[in-house]
Parts: sequence; C-alpha cells; structure tokens
Amino acid sequence: MRSIRPSFTARREGSTRRGTSPALAAVALASALVLTATACESGDPTADAEASASATAEGDGGITIPDDIKDQLREHGIDLDKWQNGAWKNWDKDDWLREAEDFINPIIEDLWNPDRMREAEEPDQGVDEGDLSGDQGVTDPTPAPVEAEAVPAKYHDNAPEAGKLLFDAPEGTMVCSATVVEDPANPGKSNLVWTAGHCVHAGKSGGWYRNIAFVPSYNDAAMSAAELQSATKEKVAPYGVWWADWVQTSDQWIEQGGATGGDGAAYDFAVLHVTPEEGSGGKSLEETVGSALPVDFAAPTVPDVDSMTATGYPAAAPYDGQTLYQCQDKPGRLSINASDPTMYRIGCTMTGGSSGGGWVATGSDGKPALVSNTSIGPVSSGWLAGPRLGEEAKGVFDAVSGKFAGR
Repeated sequence: MRSIRPSFTARREGSTRRGTSPALAAVALASALVLTATACESGDPTADAEASASATAEGDGGITIPDDIKDQLREHGIDLDKWQNGAWKNWDKDDWLREAEDFINPIIEDLWNPDRMREAEEPDQGVDEGDLSGDQGVTDPTPAPVEAEAVPAKYHDNAPEAGKLLFDAPEGTMVCSATVVEDPANPGKSNLVWTAGHCVHAGKSGGWYRNIAFVPSYNDAAMSAAELQSATKEKVAPYGVWWADWVQTSDQWIEQGGATGGDGAAYDFAVLHVTPEEGSGGKSLEETVGSALPVDFAAPTVPDVDSMTATGYPAAAPYDGQTLYQCQDKPGRLSINASDPTMYRIGCTMTGGSSGGGWVATGSDGKPALVSNTSIGPVSSGWLAGPRLGEEAKGVFDAVSGKFAGR
C-alpha cells in the first residue's frame, strides 16, 4: 500500500518576481541546441502500479492528512484520493499548474521504486548541429569534446553532493541530475538542492512537473544495469528518497523556456527544498549525506577560470543513466542572445540525463563552489553549456532559503 502526504501546499509568501528579459529572438544558433530537458530521459508513465488507497487513519500506522491541507489542495483542483489513484497522470492544460506560486507536490510513498528509478528512455527529440551558424554576443570557438569519466564507487566518497532527480512529465517518467547545496539560513543542516529549471517546469509550453524527488548518491555502488534489475530500494537509494516540498525557478524560464533551441537557457536553473519520504531521524539532507556545496553568485569570469567540473547521470546513448560521470575542462563563452547573460561552455560527451548536474569551480573565496548547472548541448553531444549565476539566480536561491529559514 502506498500512502500519500502533502509535501507542501501553501502559496509562496513574499514573491520575488523580478523584471524579465525580452523573449529570445529566433537565431541560427537556437536550432543547433537541444535542452537536455527533453533531456531528461522519458519512460512510460503508466508503467507503475496505481496506488491502492489514500491516507489512512492514525492508529493504522498510516498518515493522517489534516482537513485544512486537503482544502488547500482542492483549491488547486487536487483531490488526494484521486491524485493517489492516478489523477496525477492527467496533464489537461486546465489542471497543469503553471504559475510560480502554484507548485504542489504531494508525496506518494513508494511511487519511486527501483524499477521506476532506472526506467528511462532517450526522448525522440533533436536538431541538426549543422544548422549552427554565426555568433550572437560573445561566443568562443566550439570546444573540443572531452570524454566523460566514470566516477569511482562509492559515489558518496567521491561526489557526495551529487544525485539523481526524478519526476513525471506528460512524456513519461523523467530523470535529471542535481546537487546538494549549502543553505545559509540553516548552516550545516541544508535541505536545498540545485538543478536546472527545465527539470522542474516545462517553460512556456506547460507548467510544473509532478512527483519531483531527489535521490542522493543514486546507485552508490556503481552496479551495472543487469545488477540493478534485482537491487533493493536500499541499494539503489542508500540515503533515501527526498521529495521536493517547494521548488522555484526563474520567471524567465517559466515565460521563455523551450524544449529545444536554447530559449530561456541563460536562466535555466532551479532550487528545491526537500523532505525525506521516510523518517531521517531528524537529520537534514546535508547531515544525511555529510556534505553540501556553497553556491557562488560572483564566480570569476571565463578568462579567469582554469577549469570547471560537470557531474551528472547521462542517460542517452552511449550511456544508460545508471552511473555517475564527470567532465573537466576550461570553460569558454556561449551567447545565444546578446541581451541575455553569456553562458559557460565546456567540452563534454555527457548526454541527456546529465541536465541539472552541478558545475564546480574554484569560487571567489578560493574554495570549490557550485557555479553553474548543465542546461543545453548539441544533439550529437561533444559539449555542454550552463547558465552564469548572477542576481536572478541569487534571487531564486534567497527566496527558497528564506522561506524555510530556521526550519
């Protein structure tokens, strides 16, 4: 039996909506980019068994949903019983919550079982890299491909902040990558996760994705796909499954973001606050995994950066999405639109599924820090680009951190 509980239901307090940049013009470069969003690898949304009952009464070992929370969910057209029994698969435009303040992510326990976690297929989307022509703004020459290297097991010993992000979209079950980051409002006890905007929201074509959950050190022992077939949930997710109880992305991504072409890519970032699906003994995510990366919103400019390391779970061929990889390269610049911030770009052979994974460099204080995340790359692979984190990113981060300050 799966029980369901709301991970967050209230509307956002103190919205930090800022001015948005003009819609991106159609440019030749756009046709050569594909958001690893679509990136994310899709499976069959009907493959999992439907939940059998809603929240049970106290005394039965289940979770009681307070009436006031049920009422708040109903304001958004969400009935817990129907949602648990498969209503979340209804992507009707009227029911697909879109606005920044409308994010809701009720927890369905055991929805993310090992089978659903590993099932992800390459999406049938792509563009011809040969259409790339001309530069917009400041763009450096295309970097030479850098072969991604497998992170040695245990992942927790070598990249403890990294993990896999799972969610459901109209196209199916999807995967991205994500990173545990420090929370200045809760020092040493962060429950914040950094990823790409396209891993939580469909952009201008839709709304918030559903059943968003983070699995730190997914497949920590680097088991093969064959070994994973019979692996227990404890082996696949040794540090638990953490559901997003609040998510925020940029207004630019919500208004401009597209599945291909790089629309909104310069603002393609998101911050999640998470809560454990099962009890964590009162420990935060940071305490559970033992580490979190600071986010640097004043990272050095490209000429001053010697190298960046991108980490993620690439899932499109030739990878299978089950193991963690990294690329290290000196970044160059990529500008899709002269009016938008210039992005970082590195050579890297990682493919779809690595979206949202953190990029680490030496921060302004001389220590390792998260300075970007994987956003876009060509269909043929070979390089990745990520947004430069500035005031817009800091505004999103501060809003989520402040919302849970002291909690």
